Amino acid sequence: MAVNENPGILQYTRIFKSPYFYGSRRHGVQKYSVYNHHYHPRHYRDPVEEYWQLLEGVTLWDVGGAERQVEITGPDAFEFTNMLTPRDLNKCAVGQCKYAFITNAEGGIINDPVLLRLDENHFWLSLADSDVLLWAQGLAYNSGMNVQIREPDVGPMQVQGPKSKEVMTDLFGEGILDVPYYYMEHHELDGMELVISRTGYSGELGYELYLKNAGRDGLKLWDRVMQAGEPYGLSPIGPCHIRRIEGGILALGCDMWYDTNPYEVGYGYKWMVELEQEQNFVGREALKKVSEEGVSRKLVGVEIGGANLGSYNDGSMIDYFPVLADGERIGKVTSGCYSPRLRKNIGFAMVPVEYGEIGTELTVERPEETVPAVVADRVFFKPEHAEQTLSATSSSKGA
Repeated sequence: MAVNENPGILQYTRIFKSPYFYGSRRHGVQKYSVYNHHYHPRHYRDPVEEYWQLLEGVTLWDVGGAERQVEITGPDAFEFTNMLTPRDLNKCAVGQCKYAFITNAEGGIINDPVLLRLDENHFWLSLADSDVLLWAQGLAYNSGMNVQIREPDVGPMQVQGPKSKEVMTDLFGEGILDVPYYYMEHHELDGMELVISRTGYSGELGYELYLKNAGRDGLKLWDRVMQAGEPYGLSPIGPCHIRRIEGGILALGCDMWYDTNPYEVGYGYKWMVELEQEQNFVGREALKKVSEEGVSRKLVGVEIGGANLGSYNDGSMIDYFPVLADGERIGKVTSGCYSPRLRKNIGFAMVPVEYGEIGTELTVERPEETVPAVVADRVFFKPEHAEQTLSATSSSKGA
């Protein structure tokens, strides 16, 4: 019996819907996946066209279902949230955002959200794809701390690309350009309440619009942003994995999981895993041991030979690719694609540390052929566009 290479996705009530679900459908969604129990639009047209749209124009991405929020409030919210992550949140001011890992007792990565500090004891965790709400509620139940943990009615969307500043200025005024990289502000638009952050998952200049009362106002905001973006050619796209891989940006579930620690994926920086901070956090002892003993494997960049690898977002990589050295399987390619501007296949691979030096020659088993590969810097194209200063009064302060 012939294999159906492109089975569809069943649309029914058991999979939840983004507050922008019916807005995004109007633009011809071609493929969905399921992310955080929600339909997640992956692309609307050729993913390579969407890639160039992101690099040269402005795009709208429905992440209202993907980036679910976990809200933590209450008198002990700061102490509890700091317990979840190896980052020292004493260095996160109210109004600031941080890229952070949520780790388990073994130091494994449960999630890698953008953390938003809305007040002294008020946090949102803007999630990747895993059940952090249940994890946090379970920890809180046994912690004895006075916190409330819930999923608020908040739906984010991303406006990304070099022309995003024009769209955002038309919507919110020139002052929006003063928001530094990884900071946020509260705004009102036509009666809608929003938190706007200078963040995104693209490596390009961009913003995330966190809509409150999203169940009520989702379609209203979708239409308002589409209208504001029309003079600049704004169009919806899905997550651009080509740009993600170019920028060395990781994807939970692909490049890291519960059995992977921050040191193995190249994020064991002292500002990311702060072992010397006063407060304890889940996984501290395990990560301290890894820090002292080192890792046996690590995630590296790889340039992969052979034919065009595709866009990753097109279903061209349904399995990890085995990595071989001297004929023996030593690791796996975790993400891979063809970069149109670099004109070569690039990706990430988890390999033993002795095979992780830049320039090391390896072999990769792709489904259709076995090809040579070479270890490279994991960041193929730096995210300077995302971090740029937009006005004389703002400054780039890092994630």
